Amino acid sequence: MQNTSPILPIDRPGFNPVPVDESQAGPVLSMHPKKFALWLIIVSIVMIFASMTSAYLVRRDDGNWAEFNLPPVLWASSIVLLLSSVTMHWAYIEAKHNNFGRLRIALALTTLLGALFVYLQFTGWQYLVDVGVYLVGNPSGSFLYVITGLHAFHLISGMVFLLIVLWQAYRSQVNSKSLVSIEMCTTYWHFLDGLWIYLFIFLLINH
Repeated sequence: MQNTSPILPIDRPGFNPVPVDESQAGPVLSMHPKKFALWLIIVSIVMIFASMTSAYLVRRDDGNWAEFNLPPVLWASSIVLLLSSVTMHWAYIEAKHNNFGRLRIALALTTLLGALFVYLQFTGWQYLVDVGVYLVGNPSGSFLYVITGLHAFHLISGMVFLLIVLWQAYRSQVNSKSLVSIEMCTTYWHFLDGLWIYLFIFLLINH
């Protein structure tokens, strides 16, 4: 007759299984997939501008580099962009406290300040044309147009992001329990602000 009783484990000398206390396990680090994608975008943008500023220095040292004053309006546009970071952070704080009215006002102000920044950059390009500096011409002018223009392009993409979050705010989809979109928007906007300050200082020192 076949024995159908369960097979019990055989004790082995020196074998002392230690129970695992899951409460003592370390925290599991994770990141929202959309936030991870945003950081990949930010890293790629950093690489683009790092290569452009490096190429700027190399080409300047090669000679045939025209010298001219930067558009004075760049000072004003820098201040405007710094103010937009303040209103962006204000929007984030209001979202955390479910103050929907002030959240919408802060997002709208940030968007308007972003639009004003782009307009001021455009007037800066007009200034360059007035003093005889063109996109196609001496490399010093070409680099200035490309660097400022590429940054303005990314800032416009940030404004599109802002409008999406503003639309979500009007539908009460941005609140203390749903902060992913405004956290991402805040991160991207502060990054673009910091990037411009770096570029502006770089141009002031190396132009």
